[in-house]
Amino acid sequence: MRGPISGILLEVLRCAPGMPVELPSPPYPSPALLADDDLQLALYLCYELHYGELDGVDERWEWDPGLLAFRSVLERAFEAALREAVPQPAAPADPHATALTLQRLVAADDGPPLSRYVETQATREQLREFLVHRSAYQLKEADPHSWAIARLSGAPKAALVEVQVDEYGGGRAERIHAALFAKAMSAAGLDPRYGAYLERLPGITLATVNLMSLCGLHRRLRGAIAGHLAAFEMTSSLPNRRYGNGLRRLGFDAEATDFFDEHVTADAVHEQVAAWDLAGGLAVCEPELTDDVLWGAAALLELEARWARHLLGAWERGESSLRAPR
Repeated sequence: MRGPISGILLEVLRCAPGMPVELPSPPYPSPALLADDDLQLALYLCYELHYGELDGVDERWEWDPGLLAFRSVLERAFEAALREAVPQPAAPADPHATALTLQRLVAADDGPPLSRYVETQATREQLREFLVHRSAYQLKEADPHSWAIARLSGAPKAALVEVQVDEYGGGRAERIHAALFAKAMSAAGLDPRYGAYLERLPGITLATVNLMSLCGLHRRLRGAIAGHLAAFEMTSSLPNRRYGNGLRRLGFDAEATDFFDEHVTADAVHEQVAAWDLAGGLAVCEPELTDDVLWGAAALLELEARWARHLLGAWERGESSLRAPR
């Protein structure tokens, strides 16, 4: 529990489904919510019911009408905060130019140089903290984006599946990217179990994952999840090379670097497929989604920049970027 919202949720989830889930007042939507520990934890837990089980929680809560109504209040506040913090990028007059617009959007991003810091300066403990933060998504990598497969058709669907096949190891369980990340955590002396560090993760880290779940679970935001994945892949290859170099600099072996080295090669291909065939192709097939495609990419860049500033700011102060253990 991190406040009244998560407190209400956790208390109700201990009961049988059907219990009313009500907030005394809805959260005020402001950009401050993007790093709010209480709201982001509550929203993250609501979404987790769609991914896997929560200890001691009846699985029927996943589609409980009362809980869905509670979640929708949090989602509206979260999305409104995102819309206020992330201006809508200007869409090209011709939807065929959407991929080029995405490239310019990514090129103009001036987020903090987290990967360069990890490559050249991070201590072993800071690198371990980085892995803990990333575990919130990487231990279920690709799953939030996979929700969109059923919402797309034609060439964009085929492009998304092409990317996701690699994310899931191309049919080899040991090469599933989530499994590679768990291996990296073990090699760094961390607990690789899914959700093991949830209590240590601050709101801004959870927000980066909640954005994917929000866009992936809502058909109306299928354009945004396509743009999110495109920007994710377009900004992945070089940073992962640097993260791998940082691990090697600190003496970690191939068990730790395999995940990052895999992404250097895979994402160099994925960024072309995701930008041109998935996001760009979707804008051509459904021009009315072009704004959402670009906004999804911009939202990723904004939250990643806020998250990177949180880590680097804490480390510059000589502090941990994680929440204190209970």
